[in-house]
Parts: sequence; structure tokens; C-alpha cells
Amino acid sequence: MFKKIICIAVIAAAVPAYSQESASVIEPYAGSLSSIGKSRPRETAKRIVSPFADRYYSQTDGSSLAEIVRLAIANNGEIKIARLEIDKTRARLTQARLRSNPTLEVEQSVGRLVGSAGDRELSVGFSLPVDVYGQRQKRIDLANAEIVLREAELTTRQREITGRVFAAYAEALSALREIQVLDELLELDTEMIRFVQIRVNEGETPPLELNLLQTEVERLRARRELSEGAIQTALTKLKFFAGVPYDQSLKLREDISAAQIPQLPDTSETGVTVALRSRPELRVAELEEQLASAGLRLIRSQSKPDVTAYSRYTQGRSNFDDPRGSYFQSDRSLTFGVSIGLPVFDKKQGAKAEAEIAIRQAQEKRAFAEAVIRNEVVTAFQRIEAAKRALSRLETAVIPRSQENIRTIRQVYELGELKVTDLIAEQKKLLEANRDLTETLKERYRSQADLFIAIGINLEN
Repeated sequence: MFKKIICIAVIAAAVPAYSQESASVIEPYAGSLSSIGKSRPRETAKRIVSPFADRYYSQTDGSSLAEIVRLAIANNGEIKIARLEIDKTRARLTQARLRSNPTLEVEQSVGRLVGSAGDRELSVGFSLPVDVYGQRQKRIDLANAEIVLREAELTTRQREITGRVFAAYAEALSALREIQVLDELLELDTEMIRFVQIRVNEGETPPLELNLLQTEVERLRARRELSEGAIQTALTKLKFFAGVPYDQSLKLREDISAAQIPQLPDTSETGVTVALRSRPELRVAELEEQLASAGLRLIRSQSKPDVTAYSRYTQGRSNFDDPRGSYFQSDRSLTFGVSIGLPVFDKKQGAKAEAEIAIRQAQEKRAFAEAVIRNEVVTAFQRIEAAKRALSRLETAVIPRSQENIRTIRQVYELGELKVTDLIAEQKKLLEANRDLTETLKERYRSQADLFIAIGINLEN
């Protein structure tokens, strides 16, 4: 035990002296290590490893979240279908404004076939259904209510698409950071391989350590390939939502460490207030109630007697036989009248009951939507606060200590007192810590995005 303590003391004392002599080897590790997991500009020096992140990230050519959302709202197929549904309801309004068509009746009768060759009669009738009890206006009111409802449903659909864009965007940002972290670790390990290769050539280090380090580099590259697949999948989803061709390039403009959702309320109470005022689902439920009420009024008017006004002109000729010869008599008449349909059996009983149930259903839907909105806002705030606490602990305690541990182990390894397996083991801990940080940043962004969607505002507000 006494010998081990002396050995550690000697190593600690020797590290500064060795660091000064080997600054060209150790300083690149320390500088790069402190930047792992952080956004930083490209170094002027030539990198050993070509970073994968540059394929998917550009502050100049990249697309922002707002741009992708605008493209999705303009080009998404589901939203286009919803807009066509609005056009259909406008066509129904045009139909509702039209009055009923008149009916022309022409009737010709002859007596030849029944033994009265000289008898004939021509009748011309005209009838026109009359819109009574305000039926036409009630049809117009129903069509207008349906248009407003479909427009509100379009807003709801746009909110759903925006939520999907947020989710895919968060996945892309998370995968991008994973690639950035792996790029930095690969840069460090590739530099380390060069140093170990020199020591192996000089006979100071067994070849096994070089093989172990090379194996770790290949493992990191395999992991980077998986991360690249994840970001490609997320970007493909974004292209689908935005209506962008698959062969067209799409890069991210921001980093998940700095990505923020704008216009979020400070408290859950404020968020609930804004959500109850802005969420389209509540508006849809209210409009469904109005639509059902308009439908009930129309049904009630249709259950009353139908009235049809008509007019008929009749011209006839009759033949009379007499011993002195045949005589003909001509008759003309003009008739006016009203036809009234009596609702004796069909009084729209079933249609009335269905409309009344639809009103109650819309009222229940509104109450349920309010409860869901409150729950979404409160849970989003809870997730944001939990992510902030976890992020603070990772950034202030876990990541810095893990980075410091690796710096120390690298320096001690340079003295030949540790094995490369110790370095690899500590590097895996740093990688896992960075993965935890990435997941925490992703959770913070997703919870902020869920809150943004929950309160029902848009990026242009």
C-alpha cells in the first residue's frame, strides 16, 4: 500500500514536467476534448477525420424549423385534401342558395280509342315549390356553418402536421449532435493512434494496445453510421411533410444545444389560458354544436307541410251527335291552386333525434377537449422543468468531470503507467454521458415543442 501511494505521487509530480516537454502531443487532446458535445466553429488546421456532420448541417444553406413548417403547410398532401374539402362545402353553399325548380306539365287526351273520335283535350300546367318557414335561409345557414367548421378543421390539421414536423426535427437535431460527438471522439482517437503507432515502432508499447485502440475507432465509426442513418430517416420525414423531392438536399441550420422554441409562456396557468383561447379543437367542437343546431332548425322546418303553387290551362273540344248532324263544343279554362303535403306519418322524428344527440355530443367533445388541453399543458411544463434540472446536472457535473478524467488518463498513459484499455473504458463513459446529454437536450426540445403545440399558436404569431 505504501509503495502504491509513492508511485501515484511520483506520477502526479511528473505529469506537469512531461506535459511541457510533450505539449505538441497533449495540447490537441485537451483542446478538442473540452469541445466534445459543444457547438464550435471549424478549426483552421486540417482535420484528420472528415466530419459527417457537415453533410447535414450548415448555418448558411440549412433550413430553419419555421421554413420547413411553412413548406409543410403549403405543400403537404393532407392539408391540400382538407382545403379541397372546404371548396366542396363552398359548392354546397352555392347549391343551398338556389331555389327549387318549377315543373311544366303538358297533357293531351283524345277520345278516338274509346269511341269518341271528335273529343280531345290539351292541358298545360305549371307548378313551383314554395320555400316556406324560412327553409331556404336555413339551408344557407347550415352550409355557412359547415364552411366555418371545415376551416377550423383545416387549422387542426395544420397543427397536427406541425407537431409531426417538430418531432422529426427533434430527431434530426438529436442525431446531428450524436454525429458531432462521434466526430470529435474519432478525431481524438485517430490522433492517439498516431502516437501509439510511434511507441509501438519504438518498442515502448505492445502492438495489442494499438489493435485495441484501432478496434475502438472502428466501433465508433460503426456507431456513427447508425447515427447517420437516423438523421437521414428524420430528414426524409421532413422532406415528406414539406413536400420536398427526395433527391433534393435538406440541411439543418441550428444545433440542438442552442435550439429554442419561441413564444412559450412562463407558467402553466398562463399556458392553459392561452391554450383555451387558441386551440382549434375547442373551436371545432363549438362549430360542430352550431352546425348541429342549424341542422336541427332545418329539419324542423322540413317537418312542416310542404306547399306547392300551381297553375293549369286547359283547352278541350267535345263532339255531340244529333239527327241533324254532328256538333262540336270548345271549352277553355285557367286553373290556379296550391298543393299542400300533409306530414301525417313522416314528421322527421328520427332526424330530429339525431340532430339533438349531435348537439349533446359536440358539448361533451368540447368539455373533454378542455380537460385534454389542460393536461397537455401541465405535463409539458413538468417535462420542461425536469429536463432543465437534468441538463444542469449533466453540464455542470457529469460531462466536465468525465472530460477531466480522460485528460488525466491520457497524460498518465503518456507516462506509461496505464494501459490503453483504461483510456478506452473512460472514453466509453464520456460517450455514454454525452448520449445522456443528447437525450436530455432532445427531451427539453420535445417538451418545449409539445408545449408550443399544446397552447395552439403558430410560428407567425
